[in-house]
Amino acid sequence: MLVHFETQTDLEDAILVLVKQDKRLKPILELTGMPALRQREPGFAGLAAIVCGQQLSTASAAAIWGRVSKAFDPFHHDAISKARADRLGRLGLSAAKIKTLKHIARELAAERLNLDVLANEDADIAHNTLTALPGIGPWTADIYLLFCLGHGDAWPAGDLAVQEAVKIGLGLKERPTAKQMAPLAEPWRPLRGAAAHLWWAYYRVLKKREGVIAGSKENAGS
Repeated sequence: MLVHFETQTDLEDAILVLVKQDKRLKPILELTGMPALRQREPGFAGLAAIVCGQQLSTASAAAIWGRVSKAFDPFHHDAISKARADRLGRLGLSAAKIKTLKHIARELAAERLNLDVLANEDADIAHNTLTALPGIGPWTADIYLLFCLGHGDAWPAGDLAVQEAVKIGLGLKERPTAKQMAPLAEPWRPLRGAAAHLWWAYYRVLKKREGVIAGSKENAGS
């Protein structure tokens, strides 16, 4: 069963189902309140924005994406494919990110890649399609599926904030690795994306508690 989060109500309905199925999540929801649905632009622009933000602070990512999106308005894969690398570099993009964006642009132009159809594929299959692209790591793939396509079962196992929240919320001794996060999330299929929203909300609650997770970053960045 594929679930999509198109509205806040979709997310809330999914979280209520999760809490009913997994009693461990009830006290988490009581602390956080209902999380807000996080959404980003779909398609090439949405994926490009996430790529631009890899390994960067939120402020730096926003500044670079602001320059890139302004320089190429409307933002289209043909324009990026034809753009000179030195021009993209002056906007703040690293050589690796330029290579990634140009490769994706060529795949889209050749119709070997369709980002929109991923919303209707199994989350793990869609994840593998994206991570097969050079420069697209697991975190980037999952964030695109969840925020840009509203894929209800996308699970950002490599997100440090989700990992830290799961560790504390489930009473684990150590923060789970991305590999360990997969079996932990099995009880939440096919609504792992809703669980991720809940754990992000819990992480924000934890951040407000002095000294609980000092130094943690909110994502793994790639």
